[in-house]
Amino acid sequence: MSTGNYRFKEVSLVKRMVGTTVRGIRAPIIKEGDDLVSIVVDCLIKASEAENFNIKDNDIIGITESLVSRAQGNYATVDDIAFDINRKFSGDIAVLFPILSRNRFATIFKGIVKSGKKIYLFLSYPSDDVGNHLLDVDKMLDAQINPYTDVLSEAEYRKIFGEKVLHPFTGIDYVELYHSLAEEGKIEIYLANDPTVALKYTKEILVANIHERFRTKKILLNAGAEKVYTLDQILNEPINGSGFNPDYGLLGANMATEDRLKLFPKDCDKFVHDVQKSIKDRTGKHVEVMIYGDGAFKDPVGKIWELADPVVSPGYTEGLRGTPNEIKIKYIADSEFDKLSGQNLDEAMKKRIKEKKENLIGEQDSLGTTPRRITDLLGSLCDLTSGSGDKGTPIVYIQGYFDNYATE
Repeated sequence: MSTGNYRFKEVSLVKRMVGTTVRGIRAPIIKEGDDLVSIVVDCLIKASEAENFNIKDNDIIGITESLVSRAQGNYATVDDIAFDINRKFSGDIAVLFPILSRNRFATIFKGIVKSGKKIYLFLSYPSDDVGNHLLDVDKMLDAQINPYTDVLSEAEYRKIFGEKVLHPFTGIDYVELYHSLAEEGKIEIYLANDPTVALKYTKEILVANIHERFRTKKILLNAGAEKVYTLDQILNEPINGSGFNPDYGLLGANMATEDRLKLFPKDCDKFVHDVQKSIKDRTGKHVEVMIYGDGAFKDPVGKIWELADPVVSPGYTEGLRGTPNEIKIKYIADSEFDKLSGQNLDEAMKKRIKEKKENLIGEQDSLGTTPRRITDLLGSLCDLTSGSGDKGTPIVYIQGYFDNYATE
């Protein structure tokens, strides 16, 4: 009985009981040419009126990259990809280390194949750039295969791992899928992790991995490759009036139809600042705005890293730069304030937070806090909130993110 009363008294001392809140905001289906800035602001204001919450300074608006690309009409076809491949490569090409994805790479590969060139496709193993497994690791170990040095042909892969090797989540055999997209005799598939192996087949290379692309390209050029392009250098300018992305090319692209891709959005800085200004004009509040794509989290069961985009956020306002600067409350409570309790502990902790240094990097007080960029943290939060299916909430509104335990 006394414990219950004590807790009630302690709670009653805390004026503010809610910290960060996240809301998925519904929006209409966006089409090319739509005034997305006005739509985002209208949806937020309508949501605030319907749900009775106030728009405040330092709140955060996240808009999924798909909305921005769709409004921009930033699309390209497999024919556009084929044209750019033929413009940049003259002979047979090796395509190195793409991710295993119907949504992301399969349509891109259709365009590469449509160039008419012979393709040497090299898949990294046991998993791709974002953790999709191509094979059973235990079978690999039992077969005494060394992934750092051994190169497997498609026939050897089938002999060891079976005629059907299905992805545990998608049920797709990706070696079979990618092979089926090319004409027989126009493709050879190998499993390897050393990029220089490709130079035995051709000196012209398309680097298709995402997060290690610069290192892969450097290794190939140092090893004598004659032409090396990365996916961000394909469709980095318009082809016959197509969409394009000057920074990321085909990276971040998603399948729109069987022969058409939605590209990663461009002109993102202008868009986020336009939204920020519109909110200020209509509400008088200064909010932060970001465009988000894939989150930066990893699935502990499937071992898949969600981030198949080149970055979490291709555009954000100035207030979202940097990393969190936080002390670890539970560490301070267990060490420095271990003799305090109740209101004394509460007041001491708030005072400690208010007096923390402006930069806690390397300090013991920040031990165990999250050393990541704010945009990566927020992008993951937004991606998990909006989902990737039929929730219909491609706008995410975050309040109280920059507050802490001492904020009243």
